[in-house]
Amino acid sequence: MSAHDVVIYTTRICPYCVAAKRLFDSKKVSYKEIRVDTEADLRQEMMRKSGRQTVPQIWIGDTHVGGCDDLMALERAKKLDGMLGI
Repeated sequence: MSAHDVVIYTTRICPYCVAAKRLFDSKKVSYKEIRVDTEADLRQEMMRKSGRQTVPQIWIGDTHVGGCDDLMALERAKKLDGMLGI
């Protein structure tokens, strides 16, 4: 994973997942989406890596950003673009 790769663990019906993806889309930042609602193994992987059970769980490179609220806080603080290298 390079420094700016984005990974998002999501479920299909999660409005917070949609909001996080929309923010990345608006910045023209690609991301790898991992759906955890269809495979229990993937949800377990997400929980093990993040220590959290809720979606979305977002990583930028090796940095665990957290969920949608955490992502939006980075955006409001004008720190997200720097993390994304844009």
